Amino acid sequence: MPNIVVLVKQVPDTYSERKLSDGDHTLDRDSADAVLDEINERAIEEALQIKEAHDGEVTVVSVGPDRATDAIRKALSMGADKAVHVVDDALHGADMVQTAHVLAKAIGTIEGVDLIIAGNEASDGTGGAIPAMLAELLGYPQLTHAREVTIEGSAIKVTRETEEGLTHLEANLPAVVSVSEKINEPRYPSFKGIMAAKKKPVETIGIADLGIDAGEVGLANAWSTVVEVAPKPPREAGQRVEDEGDGGAKIAEYLVGQKLI
Repeated sequence: MPNIVVLVKQVPDTYSERKLSDGDHTLDRDSADAVLDEINERAIEEALQIKEAHDGEVTVVSVGPDRATDAIRKALSMGADKAVHVVDDALHGADMVQTAHVLAKAIGTIEGVDLIIAGNEASDGTGGAIPAMLAELLGYPQLTHAREVTIEGSAIKVTRETEEGLTHLEANLPAVVSVSEKINEPRYPSFKGIMAAKKKPVETIGIADLGIDAGEVGLANAWSTVVEVAPKPPREAGQRVEDEGDGGAKIAEYLVGQKLI
């Protein structure tokens, strides 16, 4: 009966206009619609499939502002059992190192965790480092870029897919797994699931509850910051090639000029 934790994050909708704030160059959360990251939906789906095969419990953990509750509720409506939500103004501008530290502490409040599932990378920061950082902090093996996950007793097996090909990994639980977009197709929340989610427990905690001092986190203490931003330049018109028998040569000449060949 695995006790599974799924990391979820509320992100700006990729179909919205996303931008950084003019003041401190952090994410301008009010400029775009906020949604549960799609890769998190796949992580939740994988956790639910494991739960259905082996029983157990699924807890979602999120670090984010108050409105991240919407993303948490969607995860619960899909079938997760409960949630832990870390909310604290001191986390504004926190980098990945700080976020991984907070997540590790939050997961430490959950008894008997066997498996942590996350997406490979969030669609806003696309850092892709949180699962590895978390595994290091917790002392767990990490199995990343998973396109297939199998639980056999106290062992977990993963088919890992990268540009170099497929790798078959195996480790003992507890472990950290990050999944790719090929892992599954997430289910849609049913009306029954949506209604049930309203009654599922969501524990809201601050960093003080985790034994973290405000002086350890936030933009002022981040290991990396954005020092300058500029708007994306307008798209320029493409170059048209008239084929008068030498079209191929003209295209090749252009590509050479762009150092593409």
